Amino acid sequence: MQQQESLEIKNTAIIRLIVDERYRAFRHIFLFLGLFVMISFTNPLSEYTGLYRYYRRFCVFAHLIFMFYVNMNILIPKFFFKGKYVLYIVSLLLLVMICLFMMKFLLENTLDPQNVSVNYQKGNPAKGFYETTLILTPVILVTTMIKLFQRWIRDNERMSDLKNLTLTMELNELRNQINPHFLFNMLNGIKALVRSNPEKATLVIMKLSEFLRYQLYENNVEKTPLRSEIDFLTNFLELEKIRRDNFQVEVNDQSTMHNLNAIFLPANIFTTFVENAIKHSIDIKQGESYIRIDINVNNHKLYFDCVNSIDPNYVASDKKNSGLGLANVKRRLHLLYGDSYTLNTTSKVNEYHVHLILPI
Repeated sequence: MQQQESLEIKNTAIIRLIVDERYRAFRHIFLFLGLFVMISFTNPLSEYTGLYRYYRRFCVFAHLIFMFYVNMNILIPKFFFKGKYVLYIVSLLLLVMICLFMMKFLLENTLDPQNVSVNYQKGNPAKGFYETTLILTPVILVTTMIKLFQRWIRDNERMSDLKNLTLTMELNELRNQINPHFLFNMLNGIKALVRSNPEKATLVIMKLSEFLRYQLYENNVEKTPLRSEIDFLTNFLELEKIRRDNFQVEVNDQSTMHNLNAIFLPANIFTTFVENAIKHSIDIKQGESYIRIDINVNNHKLYFDCVNSIDPNYVASDKKNSGLGLANVKRRLHLLYGDSYTLNTTSKVNEYHVHLILPI
């Protein structure tokens, strides 16, 4: 058992060595040293004496390093990771053949004053050229395997982190799905409206029903239509408007109904921003407060803007957990979209602005 645990620790250390960014310099040094050792024991290069031995070794070393890094930094990201496998193989073969041709030309015409290379040219030179290409290509493919392994490990770690974060957020949402105080105030408001304005009371009951249905059922799916998210936010704000005086809400979307139903987003991706806007838009001086939300879709990107009034004298009652929801949302956005999203927040004296751009 102890031996197995030790083996697992070693395997983890090796994986960290291959994957972690902090060991990136070490991996490059290891590659340089490995190529240097391999070239040092190459027989045709050992036949030379003096400076030409080192010139030729440096020439071979430079061409090999060039092929490795072009493969890792250009061919793999541009073709292999995008599923263009045939184009990747063709490009890799062309890279190897071009570099071998240049290296052969330099070694035989510039760095071979003693014509030692003639002794090693037996048979068909073209055959030897293509054989070298077929031998060298799998060697370069080792870096492709390493890159693929790195991406696989990182994707697994991101998926694991996303699952853990989603579980935590789901537990928090379950605890806060139905706020008894919120329902109590809403039912009292409906009771008063039934006597004074039955039509409005009916509308509020319908909105409350839609709000609860979304929270109980649609909230649990992985992705929901943009139309559902907008309807939920609208109902949420309209219900809050009934509870408060001097409170103005506005939700604008610039897309067609077809686009709104065809675009799917992670559930509750905007909810935390709106919850914070509701919480901080309360004016202690009982002045007029507002929340404005604009949603637009353009060039395969979704633009979400939420602007709310703030009271400069407002102090959060729960300072310990203040900002925790926003931090979780940022972490969730990073795990879902990586670096392809944009989130900017601007705080002024009497106004707070959230600007979010998501790829779709």
